Amino acid sequence: MTDRVFRLAYVPGVTPAKWVGIWTERVPDVPLELVPAAADEVVELLRSGRADAGFVRLPVDREGLSVIPLYVETTVVFVPKDHDVAKADEVTASDLAGEEVFHPLDETIEWETRPGQPAFQRPATTAEAVELVVSGAGLLVVPQSLARLHHRKDLTYRTVTDAPQSQVALAWPGETTDLMEDFIGIVRGRTANSSRGRTPTPPAKAKKPAPKKQRRAVPESREKKRRRPR
Repeated sequence: MTDRVFRLAYVPGVTPAKWVGIWTERVPDVPLELVPAAADEVVELLRSGRADAGFVRLPVDREGLSVIPLYVETTVVFVPKDHDVAKADEVTASDLAGEEVFHPLDETIEWETRPGQPAFQRPATTAEAVELVVSGAGLLVVPQSLARLHHRKDLTYRTVTDAPQSQVALAWPGETTDLMEDFIGIVRGRTANSSRGRTPTPPAKAKKPAPKKQRRAVPESREKKRRRPR
C-alpha cells in the first residue's frame, strides 16, 4: 500500500473526470485526489505544495510554474430565456451595448473594453452573478463551460462572436516528476506505451531460431563402401 497521492486542483467549469479514469488505469498504485478551487486560488495551491498540478484559466502569474496551454473556450452571454438577446442564434459585443452586464470579481476573461453598461454592483463570484441574472437584474458574459456549470431552466446563453476567449491550461510547480510526466501524457492523449511516458512497455524480444542440426561428416573410405554395388 502506497502513501503517495497525486493532488490535482481544478477551476470551475473544467471537468477532469475522463483524465482521472485514465490515470486510475495506468497508475493504479497512486490515488489521484481532486482539489476543487476558485480561479484565483489554484496558483497558490500549487506554490504552497497543496496541489501537485492544476487546471487554470490563463492568464496567471507563471513565476515558478510550468504551464501548458490546452484549449480555448467559446465566450457566451447568459440571459433569461424570454430576453430579446435570446431570440438570436449569436450576438456581438455591440448587441449588448444597451444592456446592464455583470462583471464578477472572479471573472477570467480579459477585456480591453467590457461590453454593455456596468451593472449596479460587482458580485464576488460568478455563481452570485448568475443568481442576479435569474432575477432579471442584468446579463453575464462567461466562458461556455461556466454557463453549462451554472445552468438554470429559465436561463439560456448565446455565443458572443467577437468577445475575447478564455484559455484553459495545465500548470505545475518545480521539476517535472515521473508522476507529472504521466499526467501530462494522459492530458495530451499519449498512449500507455508512448516513448515519453514514465514506464513504457519494452518491445518483445524476438525468439532466436533453433540451430540447425549439422550432418556428421562420413569418412571417405566408408562412403565408398556404402556406394559399392552388390
